[in-house]
Amino acid sequence: MQPQIADALAGAGYDLCSTASNHAMDGGFAGIVRTLDTLDARGLGHSGTFRTEAESRTPHLVDVGGVRVADIAWTFGLNGVPEPAGRTWAVNDFDPRGPHLDAVLADAARARAAGADIVVASVHCCTEYTPEPTEAQVAIARTLLASPDVDLVLGHHAHVVQPFERIGGKWVAYGLGNHVAQQSGEARNDSVIARFTFTRGPDGRFGVTAAEAIPTRIRRGDDGVVVTPTAPGDPSHTRVADVLDRRGAAADGW
Repeated sequence: MQPQIADALAGAGYDLCSTASNHAMDGGFAGIVRTLDTLDARGLGHSGTFRTEAESRTPHLVDVGGVRVADIAWTFGLNGVPEPAGRTWAVNDFDPRGPHLDAVLADAARARAAGADIVVASVHCCTEYTPEPTEAQVAIARTLLASPDVDLVLGHHAHVVQPFERIGGKWVAYGLGNHVAQQSGEARNDSVIARFTFTRGPDGRFGVTAAEAIPTRIRRGDDGVVVTPTAPGDPSHTRVADVLDRRGAAADGW
């Protein structure tokens, strides 16, 4: 990671990020360490890659107004790059065929046991540049949301916006698009900011009571790149709104 990216994330108000992706091993184990050190120096939390085995087994919890939120992050692969020899714990990766999610579910259970009131699963998978979630994505979301230890699933990797869906009273955002990127094609410059409001129920557990989507657009100018919200009538807004509702999100409360 370029240090300037971490500076920009911190300046924009980000609190934490997922570091588990198919590019996690591009710089080898040294790259993982360098990236996490850079994030730590900017006060940014992270989940998905690790410098030590102990770190890999320690859930990352953040306090949000007195509510403990855990973010667990996993990727479906590493572009064929092998895990570091003797350090298979360095990256959270799973086999999407099946899918095989026992390790992901165990991670969620570990976070819950550590005191998390809310567990968010960030899942990097499966096919790029298609607005429709794959069968594997849907199976992953259904399996994770069926667990009492997972409250929300956030997907990424497609580089285009994919639908939101309510499953069993919980939510998945299959793909948020490119928030900041330099790729060609209209859809690859669309993105969405997902906002989910959690409320504590009578049983003491938290659940999503409001699911919101803020369509945004990457715009390039002479002075750099900006990301701006779009308004109804804007072609980008229309594209994003159409995709988001393809699995009934609007009727279910989006």
